[in-house]
Amino acid sequence: MNESIELPFWLELATATLLLVGSLFALIGALGLVRLKDYFKRMHPPALATTLGTWCIALASILYFSALKQGPVLHAWLIPVLLSITVPVTTLLLARAALFRKRAAGEENIPAEISSGRDAGN
Repeated sequence: MNESIELPFWLELATATLLLVGSLFALIGALGLVRLKDYFKRMHPPALATTLGTWCIALASILYFSALKQGPVLHAWLIPVLLSITVPVTTLLLARAALFRKRAAGEENIPAEISSGRDAGN
């Protein structure tokens, strides 16, 4: 009843490599968040690197558990798909809120509003 399935070495190597690459992307995103000083620059590393890391870890999970169950296990794709949809929207909303707060505070060197529909040249 408690049988152990021997996985091929190439599959274990691919799974370990994907987990390491995904973890490396997550670490790069965290380091970018800590090292960059400006809020607008700090938004990109976690959003981009962590999403790519999540894709790698989900692929490792799919490979490993599909081999264990000896059939496709694709429900792990749900996490990176939802992240790929929600992270850009969240990042855009956070950027707009921060830009609005900077404009309301009267800070200098803030880009002019371009979404109002007015032509900036006229």
